[in-house]
Amino acid sequence: MTGPAETDGGGGALLVVGDVVTDVVVRHRGPLATGTDTSAAVRMLPGGAGANVACWAAHSGCREVRLLGRVGAESAVWHERALVASGVRPHLVVDPEALTGTVVCLVDSSAAAERTFLTDSGASLRLEADDWSEALLNGVARLHLSGYLLFSGTGRALVASAVAAARARGVPVSLDPASAGFLVTLGVDRFLSLIEGVDVLLPSRDEACLLTGLPDPADAAAELSRHVPLVVVKQGAAGARVAHAGAVRAHVPAVPATARDTTGAGDAFTGAFLAALLAGADPQTAAARGCAAGALAVARVGGRPPRARWHSDASESR
Repeated sequence: MTGPAETDGGGGALLVVGDVVTDVVVRHRGPLATGTDTSAAVRMLPGGAGANVACWAAHSGCREVRLLGRVGAESAVWHERALVASGVRPHLVVDPEALTGTVVCLVDSSAAAERTFLTDSGASLRLEADDWSEALLNGVARLHLSGYLLFSGTGRALVASAVAAARARGVPVSLDPASAGFLVTLGVDRFLSLIEGVDVLLPSRDEACLLTGLPDPADAAAELSRHVPLVVVKQGAAGARVAHAGAVRAHVPAVPATARDTTGAGDAFTGAFLAALLAGADPQTAAARGCAAGALAVARVGGRPPRARWHSDASESR
């Protein structure tokens, strides 16, 4: 495995369960022109919140990272190779019916490089309890779940099985809520009931405020930490808030960066944060590692770290 490592990886593996999708990143050079053409740079890249987190954890020095996900047969080999190239051990279930999920990421040309997602979840939301095996937890020190799993009945059943198995082994569980838009549909009360047993929650600013009804992310972080032992609210250019036991314990500043594409920045934060925790870092130090990874992510196109290489038919724009 090559590339920079920020930590020594700790003494156990990280298991990530979540989505693997194909990202179509569209960087448009001006406002979208309805009914006609808009000039843009278009790239097809491997993505998915769960897969991105796994790749960034490996990039950040985690010695062993495993990923359980579901893909379509048409791109299974491509996704597997991309994950292996990033240092991840993939456990991909090939769906007999659905295609791999696809996300169109519209990235504007402003300095913020903000993105808008058009999501066809495809096979990723068909991950189910039968795909889970407790053997996946052998040698695992942390389990991380993508919040996208909670947006389907089969995914919720898998989450329940995985969390129960992890708790029985004393393995801490983290979760990223994944999507403010989907949370609105699921409902706040239902979400909070579904994450019972989770030790670490890693919401974005918008997700934290939505889940609490509070406009200030610091207040939202504190409130959420009354439900989950450790809460880290990712605030982009405003850094991160670390909260537990009903209070914010640290505000970690962002690392300055010139943004090209903010796709996957939160996943980069999460992967680096979890790698640091596995190496024995305290939450504030781990959040600082996360902010550094987020800065690296926004300076690139796509949601994966720079170590990975793909074939020219899905090449990374540099």
